[in-house]
Amino acid sequence: MVMTAQGRLPRHTPAEDHPLPRTPREFFESLPPTLRLRAEIIDGNLILSPSGIPRHGRIAMHMAFALLPILDEHGWESFAGNVDVCIEGPRDTVIPDYCLALRDAPLWGDREILSSGLIMVAEIVSPGSMETDRATKPRIYAGCGIPIMLIIDPVASPATVTVLSNPEDGAYRTTTRTEMGKPVRIPAPVDFELDTSIFL
Repeated sequence: MVMTAQGRLPRHTPAEDHPLPRTPREFFESLPPTLRLRAEIIDGNLILSPSGIPRHGRIAMHMAFALLPILDEHGWESFAGNVDVCIEGPRDTVIPDYCLALRDAPLWGDREILSSGLIMVAEIVSPGSMETDRATKPRIYAGCGIPIMLIIDPVASPATVTVLSNPEDGAYRTTTRTEMGKPVRIPAPVDFELDTSIFL
C-alpha cells in the first residue's frame, strides 16, 4: 500500500498505470511467454488450450526428423509445436503442431513468424481439436497462402494423413488422403515422399 505525504491513498488505481487489454491481440501480447497454455487467436477469438500431449510431441518430432534432408538441401528451418505464427491480414496468431519455414522468414516483433515465411504447416488432430484442425485451420492457412498443410489424424478410423495444397480463394484445391502407415507424396516446393508409418 502506498500513502501520500498527507497520509491518504492516491486517487489513481494500478489499472490506470497498466490498462487492461481491450482486444484479444492486446491480451495475447500481454501473456508471459512461459505460460503453460497454447494461446491462439482464431477468427478474432482468443483460444487458450492445454499444451500438447506427449503423443503430439512425438509425432511432430518424427516429422521433423523425417524432413531433415529437405531442410539441409534448401536451408529451411522447422519448428515442432513451439512457435507462434502471425497470420498476415487479420493478425490472428496460431501455433501449428509443426511448421516448415524459410530461414530468413519475416517476423512480427520478436515472437512470431509471419505466415508469408511458411512453406508447410501440420496439425495433429486430438479429440478436442477435430473441428479446428480439420476445418478451421485449413481455411486460415489457405487464406494466407501457405503452400502446403498436413493433417495428421490419429483420431480418425482408420487413422489418416491428409496433404492439402494449391491454396486459392481461401481453400486448398488439391487433397490427397492416405491411411496412416502408407507413403504419401508431399508436393513441391517440399517434393518429398513421407513414410507415414513413423506416426504409428
